[in-house]
Amino acid sequence: MHITFTPSAQTALKPYLADGKRQLKLKYDTEGCGCVVSGVPALQLIEGGGPDDALGNGDPFDFWYEPRFEVFFEPKLRIDYDENRYAYSLKSDGQIYTTNLRLLQS
Repeated sequence: MHITFTPSAQTALKPYLADGKRQLKLKYDTEGCGCVVSGVPALQLIEGGGPDDALGNGDPFDFWYEPRFEVFFEPKLRIDYDENRYAYSLKSDGQIYTTNLRLLQS
């Protein structure tokens, strides 16, 4: 899996990643959805990958993800940031996953 971060997304995320202590995780949140197929993607700031996580290549940020949820995403994704809406979006060439991608700070 590969994620390209647009210049506006890079600018919005750099303050969170500048200290080098936090990394990004593409999370597939199924809590409260009732079914794993109804999950919602989110970005999460973490201190490092867990035992069930794999490291994905990103441009310019690498990211963690859980391979068991990889089936719900296309191989090449793009994260953008809309400064007017203060909102991230997750897209691919084939679809829009969400225009309100949450940034979870844990």
